[in-house]
Amino acid sequence: MKVYKFGGASVKDADGVRNLLDIVRPESELFIIVSAMGKTTNALERVFEAMQRHEPDTALERVAGIRDYHKRIIDDLYGAPTKIMRVELLFEQLCNTVRNTIYRTADAELWYDTIVAFGELISTTIVSEYLAREGVENCWIDMRQTFLTAQRHKDADVNLEATAYRLTRAMKQSEKRLFVGQGFIGGAPDGTTATLGREGSDYSAAVVASVIDAESMTVWKDVDGILNADPKIFPDSRKIDRLNYIDTIELAYSGAQIIHPKTIKPLQNKNIPLYVRPFLDKSRAGSVICVDAPRVEEPILILKRDQVLLRLHSRDLSFVLEEKFATVFSTFENYRIKTNLIHNSAINLYMCVDSSWHIDEAVGELRGEGFDVDKTEGIELLTIRSYTDELYRRYAFSDDILIKQTTPHSLRLVRKSR
Repeated sequence: MKVYKFGGASVKDADGVRNLLDIVRPESELFIIVSAMGKTTNALERVFEAMQRHEPDTALERVAGIRDYHKRIIDDLYGAPTKIMRVELLFEQLCNTVRNTIYRTADAELWYDTIVAFGELISTTIVSEYLAREGVENCWIDMRQTFLTAQRHKDADVNLEATAYRLTRAMKQSEKRLFVGQGFIGGAPDGTTATLGREGSDYSAAVVASVIDAESMTVWKDVDGILNADPKIFPDSRKIDRLNYIDTIELAYSGAQIIHPKTIKPLQNKNIPLYVRPFLDKSRAGSVICVDAPRVEEPILILKRDQVLLRLHSRDLSFVLEEKFATVFSTFENYRIKTNLIHNSAINLYMCVDSSWHIDEAVGELRGEGFDVDKTEGIELLTIRSYTDELYRRYAFSDDILIKQTTPHSLRLVRKSR
């Protein structure tokens, strides 16, 4: 059995769903993971933001816009105004959640996960119903019931052993050999919905591939394969044909949009190759991540935006000793803040971290631990792996650079956003 993952861009409209049908129709045994359609996750985040502000009417207006978007896709697929009752039910559940939730800041991650998960539930329901209508029999799987996560929201890990039992049991209950499941979501031990982090659909597909011992996993994207840079930012980007697991993990950790950072381990455990192929031309080979690929010598440029630079300074001018590090990192872990770069001197510790709802709370806690903390927003992190002299000269001497780290193989620059 193979695993195919389709991202939001690949199912953003009716033509995309028809293209998905064209790709999966020839397969006899297949598990499909599908993301929310287009920019639906972003739109659902705006619904959640209205809930945070206690503006249910605004939230419901935004749900109505999301509903209209999906209705246009359904009507186009079916060639006439059409109601899919399972989709209608999901939207009613979403509206009821918005109306009836008494929002508390302490439950922010819980309600975030509950709201944004509807994107995947709706998209997979539309895909499953359309495939069946076109003669491709399939079984829709509710990944909230089969993926058991940690008791954590917004960035949960998957319990592989428990998930393997649940998913295998669900698949055995169906005589069909083509399955449709949601990316990005699972179920926490207390029965609430958990998400696996943004872009977590790749991770979902890798877990499925590991559980079912898939012969391969394929991610269908809107690019020719794995590129050495984001073509929207670096127009002269080039395709990398083969990449090994180790290089992929390092690049993903640095922020490369190749694949979700958690994706590789489940595949590496079973030596399952991961293909990245263009969904608009299934005849093209794309790129492959596998165990025996050589080390990549091509320069790779990775830009992480929406960063915050924190400077921690000891008030009594004592050294920032190792025992203090545990306090700092446990604080960030408690608030689910991801650290992307660390730079320290005798009395200063600089940390470039992802922007988060909880930055100010974490800063307040660290100040309570005896640190002075300076916060600089509007920051981005540029990482260049296997940089050349020409790339070093081009990027390493700008006036907007705040921190520069150089090793023989990588150049990392914390700079003001451009």
